[in-house]
Amino acid sequence: MQNVLTAARELQQINNQITSLQNEAQMLINQATNLASLPYSSLQQLEQSFQRTQQLLSQAQRIAYNVQQIDRAFSTTYAPASMSMSDGLLVANAQTRWQNSVAGLQDAMRVQATVVGNLDTNRTQMSALVTASQGASGALQATQAGNQLLALQAQQFADLTAAVAAQGRAQTLESAQRAAAQDQGREQLRRFLTQGAGYQPTTVQMFH
Repeated sequence: MQNVLTAARELQQINNQITSLQNEAQMLINQATNLASLPYSSLQQLEQSFQRTQQLLSQAQRIAYNVQQIDRAFSTTYAPASMSMSDGLLVANAQTRWQNSVAGLQDAMRVQATVVGNLDTNRTQMSALVTASQGASGALQATQAGNQLLALQAQQFADLTAAVAAQGRAQTLESAQRAAAQDQGREQLRRFLTQGAGYQPTTVQMFH
């Protein structure tokens, strides 16, 4: 009888050890699941979308997003018309300002087209990331999916900022062109009306 009780106790201890080992194994499996990386990554596509938009901004024609260029242009081409400027210089400045405005509008449309083109990529990536997030098997996968969704949102904000900046640049160039044209028009009118330098009335015989 004593041997049976001893054997039973030993069997119970073995069962307890087996249960303990099973629990430890399950804990390790759970830890491995929590530490498993997300099998899907959208970072490369997001980076490519961002680079396309950034490249267009860096390719801005004529007066770009550069403080020194802007200051130089507004001290020359967009400077108030003065008496010392020749008629040829006034005409050349007007033509340059018009070309700047056209370039700004073209740049804005190119950025807008790129942002619209990125929408399809963003929609695909968002769908894939939401699916990956819902199917995440552990904390790390859920966190990585969340981080990538935040990266997608940041890329969309970057596109929006680029579009607003390009549109604002085009509008500013157009407004600057109108203001400079008005100032130049006043100077040209003054020259036209100035006695001795402008228009002089003369008698013209129309019919013999």
